[in-house]
Amino acid sequence: MTSDLDTAAFPDDVETLRALLAQRDTLLAERDAALAERDAELRNAGFEIEKLKVQLAALRHDRYGRSSEKLAAEADQLEMLIGDLEENQAEREAAAEKERQTKGRSGNQRKPATRRPLPEHLPREIVVHEPVLACRCGCTDPARLTRLGESITEVLEKLPARLKVIRHIRPRYACRACEAMLQAPAPALPIERGRPGPGLVAHVLVSKYLDGLPLYRLSGILAREGVEVERQTLADWVGHGAWWLRPLAEAIGTYALAQGVIWTDDTTIRVLAPGRGRTRIGRFWVYAFDPRPWGGTGPPAAIYYYSPDRKGERPREHLAGYQGWLHADAYAGYDALTGAKGGRPPQITHVACMAHARRELFKVYESTRSPIAEEALRRIGELYAIEAALNGQSPEQRRAARQIQCKPLLDTLHAWMLEQRRRLSGKSTIGKALQYALNRWDALSRYVEDGKLSIDNNLAERQLRGIAVTRKNYLFVGSDAGGQRAAIIYTIAETAKLNGLDPEAYIAAVLDRLAHGHPISRLDELLPWNFTAQRQPA
Repeated sequence: MTSDLDTAAFPDDVETLRALLAQRDTLLAERDAALAERDAELRNAGFEIEKLKVQLAALRHDRYGRSSEKLAAEADQLEMLIGDLEENQAEREAAAEKERQTKGRSGNQRKPATRRPLPEHLPREIVVHEPVLACRCGCTDPARLTRLGESITEVLEKLPARLKVIRHIRPRYACRACEAMLQAPAPALPIERGRPGPGLVAHVLVSKYLDGLPLYRLSGILAREGVEVERQTLADWVGHGAWWLRPLAEAIGTYALAQGVIWTDDTTIRVLAPGRGRTRIGRFWVYAFDPRPWGGTGPPAAIYYYSPDRKGERPREHLAGYQGWLHADAYAGYDALTGAKGGRPPQITHVACMAHARRELFKVYESTRSPIAEEALRRIGELYAIEAALNGQSPEQRRAARQIQCKPLLDTLHAWMLEQRRRLSGKSTIGKALQYALNRWDALSRYVEDGKLSIDNNLAERQLRGIAVTRKNYLFVGSDAGGQRAAIIYTIAETAKLNGLDPEAYIAAVLDRLAHGHPISRLDELLPWNFTAQRQPA
């Protein structure tokens, strides 16, 4: 084995050599200690991030978590903290990697995370990096090299969003024989005599309602791209876009409310009160349908409504003529819909939400560590475990399994709750939590009667989550009419997402079709589950 060391440069004195070796060992030990300390910091940072991620998962647990504005704020703050810690860790790792490369030492490196492959539908740009021909034999002829394979690294890159001007030129001709004037008609656009194309109108709609960008911020973003568009102009585009899409939203609602089983919930939105200098509280309502949990083949859909208040007459207006199952919370406004009238059975049957009952018990357990609340949570958890195993099975299979597995557990849980409730004061927090479930027991256990039903109302809650997030940015709607426009856009965009479509691309294509005179008699062709042109993964 040969050595590249220049031994002639070493001193001949043994003691001097020993001193040099001791000095080198000290430097290496100090460097190893520094690297070990940095690696320990990275590991500790990783542990802290994982701990926070577990807390975030608990906060955002769809099935068991609490539902409140406070919870949403806690989760958002925790996400920001995790992001900040991950950025700090990445910066430390980059510095450590640079030092390892400079010093030529590997050290202890964090195991790289398993990466998902980049989506196949994205366009690929291929860059080939040929090696420098520097063989030991001095060969410079590529023909003498044998290719053994290749290493591929895929990098996700973002191209800047660009606006472009499409110039439509319509030549005019005159016939010399009859003096007739010939010219093609003006191009059909979503806004007559306006400048935005359907893609830009769709971008404004999605940016405001799905991404939570107020129009004045969107105006500033466009200005950075060199295009001055006033907020008032953007508002005009939103109004025109909602007008075009209203019939399609109504068609989606007609389909969803004809399925015989729906999930509903509502959430607040602030509305400007002209002349008062303040806002009032309006409501968004959602009625959703999704057959995928029972292996159904029909498309999912969600219809949104806006109302200026939460009076019981609002759901009665929305569900006029509806017959079937209604998954809903304990809002008293539904009672008139689900109660018997004139000795006749109700047209709508209420299916209560077990997640709401569980939240009441979880609040008690979180604050008092009550063993009764803990036991109730454990028993409800058993019911959810069964539901997880039944997800995707047919309605017949789900009903049969629930009758065998869930019904005995529900009967036992009901008897146990009654026994505990008799022993507790009605004014105690645990007594109130148990009474909440007992008052609604028939509706809570009704899901075992039909395989299409769910144990909870989480589908509707998920469909309102986007509104809860984006309203923190745009804060309020300007009027009741603005709330109705927002409901139209949410109906179109959220149903597109449920059906695997990119909502912006879908809305752009639909606006283009409608502007070009798509007949209203063939509106079904434009529904998200029938629309295939330019279909893209969400």
